[in-house]
Amino acid sequence: MITIGVREVLYDIAEVKVVKSYILYIRFEDGLSGEVDISKIIPFEGVFSKLKDLSYFATVRVDKDLGTIVWDSGAGLAPDYLYSIISSKNS
Repeated sequence: MITIGVREVLYDIAEVKVVKSYILYIRFEDGLSGEVDISKIIPFEGVFSKLKDLSYFATVRVDKDLGTIVWDSGAGLAPDYLYSIISSKNS
């Protein structure tokens, strides 16, 4: 990707923990961290339907190759989207 006049920086997720229900604590490789209520940002339909089950939701993990959080169902969320949510809360 070539961008003139704009520096695009993408940060990978380094850590994820379930805080409670659908709330995740997420820490990025640059140190930015915070909580995200996943139930506020995704519909529990399609690839996300299994996440309604809190036991399954708790199986979330960091995929180091993708730099984001994933579940075995194939569900995952873009790290830049999560980064923008957390950084807007911290500002």
